[in-house]
Parts: sequence; structure tokens; C-alpha cells
Amino acid sequence: MSLSLPHYPPMFWVTAVLAIVLIGVAKAGFGGGVGVIATPLMALTISVTDAAALLLPLLIIADIFSLRHYWHTYDRPSIQRMLPGAIVGILLGALFFGYFSDNERVLKVGIGVLALAFVAYQAGRSLLLGALTKTQPPAIAGVFLGAAAGFTSTLAHAGGPPATIYLLPQRLPRDIFVGTNVIFFSALNLIKLIPYAYLGLLRVGNLTTILILSPLAYLGVRLGVYLNRRFSDRWFNRLVYTLLFLTGVQLILGRNLLDLLLQWG
Repeated sequence: MSLSLPHYPPMFWVTAVLAIVLIGVAKAGFGGGVGVIATPLMALTISVTDAAALLLPLLIIADIFSLRHYWHTYDRPSIQRMLPGAIVGILLGALFFGYFSDNERVLKVGIGVLALAFVAYQAGRSLLLGALTKTQPPAIAGVFLGAAAGFTSTLAHAGGPPATIYLLPQRLPRDIFVGTNVIFFSALNLIKLIPYAYLGLLRVGNLTTILILSPLAYLGVRLGVYLNRRFSDRWFNRLVYTLLFLTGVQLILGRNLLDLLLQWG
């Protein structure tokens, strides 16, 4: 088995570095769900399956770094309601992934649609947040939204919105809210190793790339912890969601947006 570095286009390293740092920042609780940009961003330069496969071990590394900050700070009932549904969602996501694994265009359009849906969700959330009253969603909602989180997390490591839809009305303290997300998605990422291995997505040839990128996950977590304690994430979110919107559009169109702009110009 060779551990040599796979051949990637030069822009892969730009997108990979940015994606891993943003994952670490998100895992530390700063910037909301900005980690959702990682798969769409890397899918601009490599296949969706390669992007998802590379990111899962790196997500688990980031989980390890962030768990120690939130290990005793989470809402246990929410985890217990969402996790069973999430396991079902992971299974369904794996079946979808396996069925379309040979159709890269379908996968890229799907990831692009998820990216745009996430941006729309965040825009709607910012408008509704001020009017949101504290409530405890029913347990069945936790199961269904957990399943949705498991499904989208398997496809694009983008399970944040369904989980947030369940957790947000509870108006949990920020550290409890972030800690619950950290614990929930740490469990999901470990479970996802099983279907990813079954689908042949975890390749020994990726190990060198993962080792090179893994320190960035730690740096991102440390940066996120620092920013979380000192700054508002409003403008950071706006910048990242703009980038996510442009990335989603590019994936759906299947064309480089800069080339299109130059062509129209």
C-alpha cells in the first residue's frame, strides 16, 4: 500500500487549507455552521466523493480537539432524542451516496443545492430569531430532525441546519448549545466511518494528505476558541455565507464563475 501523495490540482490546496481552518473555527463554536462550506469548497477542485472522504478523518481530528472544551457542557436529552434518528439518516445517506457515486454531476448539483439551501436557512433564521420564543419541541421532532441531520451530514458533512432547527427554539445557553452540537456531531462522524468504509471511500492513499492538513484543524479550533471569547461572529458569518453562496452557484452551473464573468464582460 502506497502512502505517496495523490496528484491534486494546485487550487486544491487553497480550498483545502481554507476548508479545514473553517471547520476548526466552527467546531470551537465560532461562526455558527460555517463548517458546512468545507465539502462544497473542496468539491470545486476534486470529486465530491474524494472531498467527503478526505474531510471525515479531518472532522474527527477537529472533534477531538474541540471535545475537551465542551465535554461536560451539553444538553443530554437533546442528544438522546436526535441520535437514534441520525443513525437512520446516516444509513439513508450512505445508500444515496452509493447509488449516485458514479454520477459526479448529480452529486455536485446536490451539494450545490445544499449549499444554497443552507444560505437561505441562515438568512431566514436571522430574520426570525428575534421573534423566536423559548419552547421545547416534541421528542418526535428531535428524531426526524436528527434523521435529516444524519442524511445531510453523510452526503456533505452538512448536518448543522436540521440540528439547529431542533435546538434553537430551546434557547439553550450558548455554551450548552455549542457543546450539544459538538457532542452530537462527534458521535455522527464516528458512526459515519462504517458506511464510508463499506463504500470504499476511506483510502490509504489519502493518509498523507490527511496528515499534512490535520494540524490546520487544531489551529482552526484554537482560532475559533479565541474568536468566540472576544468577537461577534456577525461579519465573519456574512463573509463565509457569501463565499458559500458563490460556491453553491458554481457547483450547480458546473462552470467557473470568474470565467463566466470574464466571458460576459
